[in-house]
Parts: sequence; C-alpha cells; structure tokens
Amino acid sequence: ERILTSPATQGLSLYEAARVAGVTFSTEAVPEDRFVDANDMRFHYLDWGNPDKPDMLLLHGFAQQCHSWDFVALAFTDKFHVRALDLRGHGDSDWAPDGDYSPEAQQNDIKGVVQEIGLKDFVLMGLSMGGRNSFTYASNHPDEVRALVIVDAGPENLQSGSQNIRQFVQQDDELDSIDAFVDRVIAYNPRRDPVQLRGSLVHNLKQLPNGKWTWKYDSALRGSSRRMGHDPATTERLWGYLENLTCPTLVVKGEQSDIIAADTAANMHNRIPNGQLATVPKAGHLVMGDNPAGFEAAVTEFLDGFA
Repeated sequence: ERILTSPATQGLSLYEAARVAGVTFSTEAVPEDRFVDANDMRFHYLDWGNPDKPDMLLLHGFAQQCHSWDFVALAFTDKFHVRALDLRGHGDSDWAPDGDYSPEAQQNDIKGVVQEIGLKDFVLMGLSMGGRNSFTYASNHPDEVRALVIVDAGPENLQSGSQNIRQFVQQDDELDSIDAFVDRVIAYNPRRDPVQLRGSLVHNLKQLPNGKWTWKYDSALRGSSRRMGHDPATTERLWGYLENLTCPTLVVKGEQSDIIAADTAANMHNRIPNGQLATVPKAGHLVMGDNPAGFEAAVTEFLDGFA
C-alpha cells in the first residue's frame, strides 16, 4: 500500500501539501506503482486511475522522477487518466546498461511504453528534458497526441541556467541526511517551500548501506562529459520539430526561468502552429514546483479550450 504520509514528509501528507500550495482537487487519489517492459528495459510509472477518462502522460526533467508531477496529477486526475513515467536511469526505472541516455534512446523508450500501456489520443506534458522529449515525440507521432504542454523547454537554453544545473548535479552526491539535500536544493532554488520540498525530495533519494543518502538516478548522468546545451545542427532540428507540430500546444515558461529566455518562448509561440504561450509568475525553471497553483491555472485554461 502506498504511504502518502510519513516522518520523511514531517507529517504533511501529499494532499495537505497540495492544499497549502493552492492546488485544487476533489479526490484524494492514490496512485498505483506499475511497471512495463520496453526496449529490453523495465520502466516504472505511477497510474493515477480513472481509466474511463482521456489519457495523459507526464514526462519529468533531468535528474527528477515521476513524483515531480504529484500536484499536477492530483489536479487533473478527475478529467484524465494520468500516468507519470520514470525515464531511463531515473526513479525506479532501469538504468541503461550501456550508458546510453541519448535523446534517440529516450524517444524509443517513450514509443515502447506508449505501445505497451496502450495510450491513444493522449495529452502529453513534459518539463525541461521531458519537454524536449514531448515535443519531439508529438512531432514524430502526430496521430497519437491530442494536445501538448511544453514546460520550460525549447530548442535553445540560456547558458547560465545550463551551467547552474551542471554545477548542481556534479556536487558531492552522498550526504548524511535528507535534510542536507533539502538545504542544498533550497540554496539552489530558494523559491521552494522547505516542507513541501522535503516531501517531494524523499522520492528522489535512497539510503546507501553506509547510512548516507544519494540521488535515485544513474550517477553516469552526473558526469562532467555530459553536454547540457545543443550544437547548432541539433538546435535547428529541434526548431523543425516544433514547426511540424499539428496538435494544440501550450508553451509554459517560468517568469524567472534561467533556462528559457522570454524571446525564445515567444519565438516558439509564433513558430508552433496552434501554439499558445503562458508565463507563470513567481516561478523559475521548475514551474509546477515553484508555483503549483499558477501552473495548474495556466494548463487548465488551455485544456478547457479544446477538451
């Protein structure tokens, strides 16, 4: 049975935390942990129920996992059958045995998972790395995606933000306690509420045999050799994916994002057919974590416009 309240969250349940954050929901839905095999790997996802509703698939960002979407899933589970996926090397999904975390490998994973789960005519939503995966997948599979939400992701990143992420993930990855990781994340992103952050962060950490704690994603992803930016050819290809989108698309930008510039978001809005743009105030790159209520409002307005 899934435990949604524990000492690790200082007694604040997911539902209490969501209410404090201003998230609106009518059902205290309890997700089920499920696994699916694709591309010779095992993938974990959270299934939030309501199988008679339209499908929604959520893709997390780099170094995150499916619980990044818990507030969002609560807000939309009344209208959609929500699944939140752990991408390869993240959360409780398998780590790539060959260390391949390329965009191409992730696209094949998403295709395999979509087929195995049986998703059809679904809403696709992704943050950052998951946002890039989302618009690439939607562009290449136009008959499958009914609507797309791209969250603080695009074909071009601000160098300063990319450098900040690189420096953050390359810090010492073993600390004495969950609280030590909370302090580290707050120093990186002071917009986050410490209590709410702790309840979320516990899902992205694991305790080692030596008693210390570490991140719950493949350490290969933290290597200094991994590029956070794009070369000109890749950037041009990503713009091409955006211009080929055929489904209604919402670009969501955090007002204070250090990853997606305002002119990049505006350019995406202009170059995406059927594209809309929403800028969420009091939010940086991790939009739905920094301002959950603002994010919910923006996405709800978009989805209500066509659903």
